[in-house]
Amino acid sequence: MSRSPNCDHLKALVRTVPDFPKPGILFYDITTLLKDKYGFASLIDALAEHYIGRDIDLVLGIEARGFIFGPALAYRLNAGFVPVRKPRKLPAPVARVTYDLEYGTDTLEIHQDAIEPGQRVIIVDDLLATGGTMEATIKLVRQLGGEIAGLGFALELDFLKGRSRFPDFDVFSLLHYDE
Repeated sequence: MSRSPNCDHLKALVRTVPDFPKPGILFYDITTLLKDKYGFASLIDALAEHYIGRDIDLVLGIEARGFIFGPALAYRLNAGFVPVRKPRKLPAPVARVTYDLEYGTDTLEIHQDAIEPGQRVIIVDDLLATGGTMEATIKLVRQLGGEIAGLGFALELDFLKGRSRFPDFDVFSLLHYDE
């Protein structure tokens, strides 16, 4: 499991909110980390450090909080940034994938010309829980012929075992929560 030994101090900047968005859920709120200029910089630097020297062409950020980390990481890696969006938010022709949620389905889209075949991409999001959203994004990248160089997360809820869905990928998370 890829871990950064220098990031546990960032946990103190993550606010926990009990019973959000529904009773029994403990929500890990990263907005308190993001507003701390040193914490945010440390997080981006640690993510970038993991990928420096890996010839990354694009960083894909998943809507919505992947948009926070993706552009900053792309800048640090001298790579382009591509948004992965919810339906009907992109203006040009899109590739789309629909995936199952606990109660229903959801859909993600990416511009059809966002990735050229063979381009090396990293997909980033704020949180790895069960892995369903990331799995759908991987399908989009494959539809367009991209090569996935890594999956990056600020936080990972280890107890949900989302990482187990991606045995063939470099999964890198900075902050780990066991309960």
